[in-house]
Amino acid sequence: MNYNLDPYLTKNVKIERAEPDLVSLTIPSGENRDYRWAQLDDYHKVSRRKFPWQSPLKISLQARCSLQEHAGTWGFGLWNDPFSASLGLGGMARRLPALPNCAWFFYASPPNHLEIHDRFPSNGFLAATFQSPRIPTPFLLPAFLGLPLFVLPFFAKHFRKWLRPIIKQDAVQIPIDLTQWHTYQIDWSDQTVNFMIDEMLVLPTTISPKGKLGLVIWIDNQYAAFPPGGKIRFGTLSQETESRLEIKGLDIIQP
Repeated sequence: MNYNLDPYLTKNVKIERAEPDLVSLTIPSGENRDYRWAQLDDYHKVSRRKFPWQSPLKISLQARCSLQEHAGTWGFGLWNDPFSASLGLGGMARRLPALPNCAWFFYASPPNHLEIHDRFPSNGFLAATFQSPRIPTPFLLPAFLGLPLFVLPFFAKHFRKWLRPIIKQDAVQIPIDLTQWHTYQIDWSDQTVNFMIDEMLVLPTTISPKGKLGLVIWIDNQYAAFPPGGKIRFGTLSQETESRLEIKGLDIIQP
């Protein structure tokens, strides 16, 4: 895994290279008062316009998680880091916010609910994409400055409706044994994204992210919920045992 991936982690969390091509990210058990996070990425130190990847490309790797039902989120893929601060739990923002563009495999336990169209799965193990226009940040600032109002369900519910024509989304829930090794592949082009597991197509979609993206691999104990009722919630979850995400065989092909 020689892709210049930088490690980021909170206290008592481990990122270890067990073999030359095998990396494990482990967060310990603990109460919900502590944020526990381990991440590898290649974009943390640069501005969004210098993110390293753009279509077309193909990314593949093997992965497994020590728990079938992890409390929090984990995943891997490509995104534009739209919130720049782990949904408010991982520190101060490093860059201005943006609308989301991503293509990734994403695990989210309840009560996570990051879905705005009310027709896609909102948690479980997902193959998912978001596609948004690259609106200059100054035009987005009024909406982001008004975010404190969205803790009120009335404002949040109408904000979801306002976002739907702007942010396109596709996702499918995948019922597999996450504790076993599987081969994951994302084929990203300007017009399509194809997600494959063990050489089987699980999601073909025309919702293709725009602009430059960064590679991210992570595991944490956080949740964020933006449900149809409009009440925004986010926080951290407790877990009785440690949880470990293992990655090997990372390969990125870009013509």
